[in-house]
Amino acid sequence: MERYVTRKCFIMMCTALLILCAAAITSAEEKLPDAIESDPGKLGWMIGSPPPDNRIIRFDDGSYFKFPQLRWSVSNFRQLMPTVNVSRGVGAPSELKQKIDGNINQLTFLPINSKQPMTWDASLLANYTDGIIVLHKGTIVYERYFGVLGPEGQHGAMSVTKTFVGTLAAMMVAEGLLDANKKIAEYIPELAKSAFGTATLRQVMDMTTGIRFREDYADPAAEVWAHAAAGNPLPKPKDYTGPRSYYEFLQTVQAEGSHGDAFHYRTANTDVLGWVLARVSGRSVAQLLSERIWRKLGAEQDAYMSVDSTGTPFAGGGLNTGLRDLVRFGEMIRNNGIYNGQQIVPSTVIDDIRRGASKEDFTKAGYTQLTGWSYRNMWWVTHNKHGAFMARGVHGQAVYIDPTAEMVIARFASHLIASNSANDPTSLPAYDAVGKYLLKRDKAKK
Repeated sequence: MERYVTRKCFIMMCTALLILCAAAITSAEEKLPDAIESDPGKLGWMIGSPPPDNRIIRFDDGSYFKFPQLRWSVSNFRQLMPTVNVSRGVGAPSELKQKIDGNINQLTFLPINSKQPMTWDASLLANYTDGIIVLHKGTIVYERYFGVLGPEGQHGAMSVTKTFVGTLAAMMVAEGLLDANKKIAEYIPELAKSAFGTATLRQVMDMTTGIRFREDYADPAAEVWAHAAAGNPLPKPKDYTGPRSYYEFLQTVQAEGSHGDAFHYRTANTDVLGWVLARVSGRSVAQLLSERIWRKLGAEQDAYMSVDSTGTPFAGGGLNTGLRDLVRFGEMIRNNGIYNGQQIVPSTVIDDIRRGASKEDFTKAGYTQLTGWSYRNMWWVTHNKHGAFMARGVHGQAVYIDPTAEMVIARFASHLIASNSANDPTSLPAYDAVGKYLLKRDKAKK
C-alpha cells in the first residue's frame, strides 16, 4: 500500500534536498561544532546493527541534512536516497603517479580580509575538508582524507555537477549536435510557455536567463521550495497538487527580467540543460557522462547521481564521485581535453571556457569576493594572473585548475555553512599559494 507522509514531514524532506543545490541559513548565534568536534567517524554515525537511535541518520525525516549529521551524509548519499549509476566501464583505471611534497602543509597565506597568516594545514580544518588532492603536472603531490571519506569512497559533488553538464553541452555544441543560438523551445517544446522557452541555449549555459527562481530559504513561497518538492523522490502528501518531477517543475518557471542582461546563478538552468542533452542525445545525463567522459578518463570507480521519482538524474547537483576520479577530470581539462591517451573534450571547448564570458554581466550578481570573475559553460573563471578557473559546489566542493602552475586541486568538504562565501576567504588564497609554491619549486630545480 502506498505510504503518504504528513505535510510537515514532506516539507522537512524537501528542505533536505536543497542541500544538494543551494545555500543554507545558519544562525550566527548558534554554536556549532568545529571540524574536529564534528568528525563523523568519531561521532559514530550509523555504526551498529542497528545503530543506536541517537546515531541513526534518515532521509525521510530530514535528519541527514542537519549539521553535524551532514558530515556523514555527504559521503553516503547512496545509502539514503535513490540513485542511478555512472559506469566507469570494464577497462583498467588510468595511472595516477604520486610524489608527495610534505612542504605543502606548512605553506602560509593571508585569508581574504585578514591580517593573520594561516597555514595550508590549518585551512583544511577551517573548511571542514573531507578529502583533498593536489595534482602537479599529472602527479599527485598532496593527498589527504578526513572523517569517513577515504580513497575508495564517494562524496557528493553538489553543484560541481553543473560543470560536468555544462562541459557535455559545450562538447555537443562544438560537434554541431547543438546550436547555442537556438531557443530552448526548439529543443523542448514542453517549455515553450515557460520563461525558458524564449531563452537561447547559450543563455542557459552561461546562466544569463531572465527567470523567476528565488533561492530564499526564509520565504516558503520561493521557487526553490517548489523545485525541491518536485524533485523529492518519496511519495507526496495526499493534498499535494504541485509538480512531481524536475521536468514538470521546469514547465512552471515564470519570467523575471530579460534574457541576456546579467548573470544569475540559478540551479533550474542546469536542469533545463540536462533535459536538452537527454532529448537530443536520447541518453540520460548519467549515461552521457559515463559514455562521453567517465569511461574515457579511466576512472577508478563508478560515479552515481541522485534521481527524482521518475528516475531523472538531478543535473543541478546530484553527482557523487571518488576524489581521485574528480581530479582526473580536472587534469583532463587542464591538459586541453586530452587524457588517458585520447582527446576527450575538444580543445576548442577548453579555449572557450578559459576565455570566460562577460565580467560586466557577472558583476551584476553581486559576488563581492569574486571581483573580476565570469561564468562560462557552467565554469567559474577567475581571470587572475594564472588564468585559473574552477567548478564549485555548496559546502566547499571544488575543482580548481591553475594552467600557469600546471596544477589541479580537487576537494570534497562538508562545511557547516553551505554558501561558498563562508569558505572562499580561506580556500581561494590557499589554492593560489600552492600554485605559486609549485612554480617557484620548478624554477629552483632548473
